[in-house]
Amino acid sequence: MPQDDTNIISTEYSEIMQKSYIDYAMSVIIARALPDVRDGLKPVQRRTLYDMSELGINADKPYRKCARIVGDTMGKYHPHGDSSIYEALVVMAQDFKKGRKLVDGHGNFGSIEGDSAAAMRYTEARLDKFTQEVFLADLDKNVVDFGPNFDETEKEPVVLPVTVPNFLINGSEGIAVGMATSTPPHNLNEVVEAEKAYIKNPEISLEKLMEILPGPDFPTGGIVTNKDDLKEIYETGMGKIKLRGKVEIENVKGGKTNIIISEIPYTMIGAGITKFMTDVVGLIESRKTNDIVDVSNQSSKEGIRIVLELKKGADPDYIINMLYKKTKLEDTFGVNMLSVCNGRPETLSLKGVLKAHSDFLYELNTRKYTTLLEKEKERKEIQEGLIKATDVIDLIIEILRGSHSKKDAIDCLVNGNIENIRFRSQASRENAVLLHFTEKQANAILDMRLERLIGLEINKLEKEYEETQAKIEKYTDILENPASMKKTIIKGLDEVKKNYSQERRTLIENSEAAVFEEKPIEETDVVFLMDRFGYARVVDTATYERNKEACDSENKYVFTMKNTGRIGLFTADGKLHSVKCLDLPMGKMRDKGIPIDNVSNYNSASEELIYVDSIENIASSKLMFVSEKAMCKVVDGTEFDVAKRTVAATGLGEGDKVNTIAPISDEMRQVLLQTQDGVFLRFSIDEIPEKKKGAVGVRGMKLGGNDKIDKVYFMNFADERTIEFNGHEMALTYVKTTHRDMKGTKVRL
Repeated sequence: MPQDDTNIISTEYSEIMQKSYIDYAMSVIIARALPDVRDGLKPVQRRTLYDMSELGINADKPYRKCARIVGDTMGKYHPHGDSSIYEALVVMAQDFKKGRKLVDGHGNFGSIEGDSAAAMRYTEARLDKFTQEVFLADLDKNVVDFGPNFDETEKEPVVLPVTVPNFLINGSEGIAVGMATSTPPHNLNEVVEAEKAYIKNPEISLEKLMEILPGPDFPTGGIVTNKDDLKEIYETGMGKIKLRGKVEIENVKGGKTNIIISEIPYTMIGAGITKFMTDVVGLIESRKTNDIVDVSNQSSKEGIRIVLELKKGADPDYIINMLYKKTKLEDTFGVNMLSVCNGRPETLSLKGVLKAHSDFLYELNTRKYTTLLEKEKERKEIQEGLIKATDVIDLIIEILRGSHSKKDAIDCLVNGNIENIRFRSQASRENAVLLHFTEKQANAILDMRLERLIGLEINKLEKEYEETQAKIEKYTDILENPASMKKTIIKGLDEVKKNYSQERRTLIENSEAAVFEEKPIEETDVVFLMDRFGYARVVDTATYERNKEACDSENKYVFTMKNTGRIGLFTADGKLHSVKCLDLPMGKMRDKGIPIDNVSNYNSASEELIYVDSIENIASSKLMFVSEKAMCKVVDGTEFDVAKRTVAATGLGEGDKVNTIAPISDEMRQVLLQTQDGVFLRFSIDEIPEKKKGAVGVRGMKLGGNDKIDKVYFMNFADERTIEFNGHEMALTYVKTTHRDMKGTKVRL
């Protein structure tokens, strides 16, 4: 019987889940969501840039399809799906999202207004020159460690040798498990100068650093309005930055003014611009302001230009303050400078970021110049051998001609072994014994071309040797002398600043909080109009009087009310929905209006409207309710003057619905109930008691079988009206007056 090697481990399920979740969380934090403070890149960004470098898609080479880049990156380094790689690639190519773009995109890479990039099969990309020179230049000099990729078939850099604090320059946003990073972009010139200042004096105060780097520099420009709060933000790595768009006032013909928004807050990128336009239109429709005539987005490749046209005599400063308060033209950017530092997530201060990157720069340069020094020492060894060889070239040629193999020749040159060498003279044999080249020198001598024996070539070789000695001295000085190392690092930072200098785009100041007090709405009479399809609007009374006949014939509900009032919508299922008049558009005669569903909780797809009137009119009257099961009651209208948008208007029995709601007056003395089976009952309204809105009411008529109330008529004692019944006209007085809660009379005409 075979032996069972199964090893069963007994443990708590909760412990396994806890460990698994922690492993997952750390994987997301370290390997996906957070940037490394050293190069400011997330793993997907780092792998994409490295893959482009490996593919040779440099700034001076033709563009390559993004699908090729994404596929190669996914296959070699980042097995997390093509969409995440392409999205990272697109963002690195968008100059309106990055302080300094890292990828040179060709094609549709989206827009600041939120348009998405074209599919990866249509777009092309290559490395930006900045990325090539600042991020990837020294990868061949053993400056960073390489590790295995996901399937251990390739090697990838653990971090890119970025020579500027990219974590600050481009900022970063990412959501991990239980934590998130949000770092604003900064100006490259200021970041470089700040790092130089820190390298020169690691004890420099935050105040001095902020004289050099006063705050964020967003690619969209705009204004930071809380300058005094930035010190605490840079001290703790956390806080809130208040942003405003840049607004200008433009005078136009006719004494009018336009408000021009030429720069937007960084947080408005994408859908935020459309949302801003919608919010402005909402302010106009809700009559928060009547001074904005039109709003248009005239933005182009040249920049942002959103135009608000104002009425003549409008106060532009009041409108601007309203926009700051009521829209995202003034917004907040939450700062949390969280990154991976020394292999773990850590929220860093400004000095903390500069320290981490300057330490990284020292490591990069130490490894770089150690590698260069070793190469120069190897080159020096070979050059010394070649120079020495030119002095005894005749002997070397004689050794080579007298050797049976390359091995014998090298043995003679290195060890002076002449056993297997034929010489022409005893003097040559004696001199050959004295040769002691190194093995590298011997191989270089054998590989040397005869043209190197020309006089000028010998001089060139000696000059190269002098240059090599100078480099060795230089590299040794850099590695051994801290002042020289510091000077070298600062020189490299200066070169980056010189080649890729950029102007500050964001203004930093202490602005006063926008003061905006809503002007009280002038109370006027308006006319509410709603057609049978549920499209509602209000018009001024003058418009209604001029078009009274058309308004009355084309609309189902027409009544006069105050523009500050509310409209009550009663439904068959016993609900009351209220709508502010200000939420409805003030339209012209031929305007269609908006669906009443859009501004209320009423749902036309599942609810049936029974009665509509202004809450003001309702509160000043009494309403009579009649249900399909003939339950009747009278309710004082003041009960419906409530603040809630939806309340229960009446109590209903199981399976019952409201049939009729109507205000009653002194002229309405009687009620006539008509059922679907043609049964009529006429009685005095005084027999119906007044109840609370939550009551079901009293029975108005005894119904037979499945019969139910069809129509309700209100009349006085001598009402001469006629109704159509079974194809005949019938006078309301045809039905005799009896009492409530009777069976009624079946009419046959």
